Amino acid sequence: MKRGSFDETSLAWMKLEDLAPLVARGAVSPVELVDVAARRIARLNPRLNAFLAVSVETARRQALRAERELRGGKRRGPLHGIPISLKDNIWTRGVATTAGSRLLAGYIFAEDATVARRLRQAGAIVIGKTNLHEFAYGVTSENPHYGPVRNPWDTSRMTGGSSGGSAASLAAGLAWGSVGSDTGGSVRIPPSLCGVVGLKPTFGRVSCYGVVPLSVSLDHVGPMATSVTAAAWLLSAIAGRDRRDPATGLTPITPVDFSRSLRRPLGPVRIGLPREHFFEGISPDVAASVEAAARAIERLGAKIEEVSLPEVGRLVENAAEIAFAEARNFHESAGYFPARADEYGEDVRRLLERGGEIRAANYLADVERMRQARRDWNRTIEGLDTLLVPATPIAAPLLGQRTVEINGREETVRAALLRLCRPANFTGAPALVLPCGFTREGLPVGLQLIGPLWGEERLLRIGYAYEQATSWHDRHPDSI
Repeated sequence: MKRGSFDETSLAWMKLEDLAPLVARGAVSPVELVDVAARRIARLNPRLNAFLAVSVETARRQALRAERELRGGKRRGPLHGIPISLKDNIWTRGVATTAGSRLLAGYIFAEDATVARRLRQAGAIVIGKTNLHEFAYGVTSENPHYGPVRNPWDTSRMTGGSSGGSAASLAAGLAWGSVGSDTGGSVRIPPSLCGVVGLKPTFGRVSCYGVVPLSVSLDHVGPMATSVTAAAWLLSAIAGRDRRDPATGLTPITPVDFSRSLRRPLGPVRIGLPREHFFEGISPDVAASVEAAARAIERLGAKIEEVSLPEVGRLVENAAEIAFAEARNFHESAGYFPARADEYGEDVRRLLERGGEIRAANYLADVERMRQARRDWNRTIEGLDTLLVPATPIAAPLLGQRTVEINGREETVRAALLRLCRPANFTGAPALVLPCGFTREGLPVGLQLIGPLWGEERLLRIGYAYEQATSWHDRHPDSI
């Protein structure tokens, strides 16, 4: 098999759908990809702080094995021989999983999380574990123990959280895919602020076994990538039933190839624009980019119509109360809080304290509202293929920034970054985020598509059509 001639930069920025065929036919070696990623991480991670752990030698051994298998004609799929990153709250056998905390520093779990095991079975190579907000309980990825993740587009700014390291690793060309967790937007907020793709699947589509929990009713695991195709491939690898996670009981037994319908003509899809909640209190730059994205998709043949979903905004508070209570329950049950409260960062400690204030009656009422919302979601958006909304109301705030003013109204950065993403966690609906423009300061803006339950293929097809009609996904940070 003849090798091609690709320099480090061209390989680092190559989309997975272009890279995978080269690896399959031997034009690019998995070992070469590991070496490219390792060199770039060594050079850029001191600035970005995207990785907490890098496993170069282990990754190189996995790459050699992948190369032998590919030479022997045994190809496991499009991820075979591809280096990816994993958020550091996902168990990895033989590598410490800290969840961004001091409490778990150096702790090595005895087995892989289900998603890590499935990625290895697909031939993916885990190059390292990425930095995150402590215990995934925050939206800035400013970690008090391991330092903040810095945005590759402007290192004075945050990546968003909690999967900030994963998004930064993609935006900086340090990996070709990643997997993280999403309880209130954490595989969507960082991609929105970093200009990459993130997909929160339907609740129960992907197993959460082996992922350090935040809120078991709201936790999701999903892929992040630099293209819609790569996100579809990653989802195909990690989705499916798992007897160790009862929430996956409704997902299909037969594996699904989520990329199979990407290239089908878009056709007359119906897309709803809910003005209530989602288009209220957003910055002018975000509004302009999302409105332009709607017009672009309309030109592809979609029918865009304004819809009314007046109840959606109320779901945010219900979701927050569930998260407060369930996070407190996990940390108490694990013996971490309040026994070792002084080992937490201040912001997470305050959130856990607040969790102790949630009344049982309120929590149970919130859970019942959530169950009802999930039962009713497809009927709520009946006739629509997706909702089209902003992912976040603002672009990346400065590191350390705690409040933001949007159209003359001040709110906390935490509240602003969460409010457009949380409804999809509460309803369990799948939600895809992809880049749709840039602010006047050159910061990425994210578009969010929220679909019917189990409607990932439809979302990916719409997202792919938009991606192919625009060039936002081809832009890279100038300073990287």
